[in-house]
Amino acid sequence: MTISEILEKLNNKKIGVLYGGLSSERTISIKSGKAVLNVLKKLKLNVCGIDVNRNIAEEIKKEKIDIAYIVLHGPMGEDGAIQGMLEVMGIPYTGCGIFSSAASMDKDISKHLFKYVGILTPEWKTLKKFEAVPEIKKYPVIVKPVSQGSTIGVTIVKNDSQFVEAAKKAFKYDKEIIIEKFIDGKEITVGVLNGKALPLVGIVPKGGFYDFKSKYQKGGSKHIIPARISKKAYKMAQNSAEKVYKIFKCKAICRVDMIVDKNDKVWVLENNTIPGMTETSLVPDEGRAVGYNFENLVLKIIESAL
Repeated sequence: MTISEILEKLNNKKIGVLYGGLSSERTISIKSGKAVLNVLKKLKLNVCGIDVNRNIAEEIKKEKIDIAYIVLHGPMGEDGAIQGMLEVMGIPYTGCGIFSSAASMDKDISKHLFKYVGILTPEWKTLKKFEAVPEIKKYPVIVKPVSQGSTIGVTIVKNDSQFVEAAKKAFKYDKEIIIEKFIDGKEITVGVLNGKALPLVGIVPKGGFYDFKSKYQKGGSKHIIPARISKKAYKMAQNSAEKVYKIFKCKAICRVDMIVDKNDKVWVLENNTIPGMTETSLVPDEGRAVGYNFENLVLKIIESAL
């Protein structure tokens, strides 16, 4: 559909922007949600913002929305939970469905799927609370919760003495953690809009590690579009991202995070089914690079609910 056709179809619909939520990414979700809400208000559409809590079903009933625009990050928003509830309520929603949301949120399941379809991903082990720590033959490794986003609870571990604290930190956010081989290289990410890869973004964090602060603080990182990698790696990254979109049965939008090593190998780290929509977020930057301003990007995502 064209932008004007999307707007025409939204004329008699009430849109509820779902943001906030109960996860550790709540503050970012509020920023993303309010950015989307403001755009839809500017377009003079019938829209309301709904800060998601445990009474969300009642809130949705009260607002009598026709479409849910989901801008929730992390567990209970990006993991298929809210999508399942909306399916039961019979309310169309934006973006990925239950399966793609749940499978992408679980980094262990994601990596098994990557490996199964031949997508390169760093070797990893999982660890549950009170289990014996697996042998780590070579450092550094990345320690992170299985089901979190925004680099929350993530640590680069360089030796045995740092491991215990890193594991404790990750276990604060999840009952299971991942110990992943560290890949030294250039951090890149690519959004996939309706099955087609957007331009690659090269990420240069100010502090050397793309952590929560680098992601969401102004000036915390530099986004380079297109990413400064070889043509071969660029094509491989876009192909891998589109393959992830397809195998995870994504809808509308996803963003795939990767590392390109010195040998031009592209390593896929994870899939994000509800990418950030703040002023420092990556997908809006990618959209602008191919002529989608923020308004049009929001509308192309909402098209998935029509």
